Amino acid sequence: MRLIIYILVDVLIIGLFLFSKLTPHKARLTGSYLNIFNFFERLFDPLLNLLRKIAKPAQVGNGIAVDMSQIILLVLFLLILKFIL
Repeated sequence: MRLIIYILVDVLIIGLFLFSKLTPHKARLTGSYLNIFNFFERLFDPLLNLLRKIAKPAQVGNGIAVDMSQIILLVLFLLILKFIL
């Protein structure tokens, strides 16, 4: 059971990475890639919207901001791997 949860959290981390990289290109995705993206979008959007209320984007330059909600979610996943599993 522990191994299954470990693998699931690993898949979520990879999914979060792909979600963050593919979001700007969503309109050009097709086929199974679009289906995978939509799955992770339905999974992550509610979580990220909640975290965006807590952590505002960090300004790192003129007109450049980093979405801190994705970083917080990644840290939460890593903490789950380290301390809970």
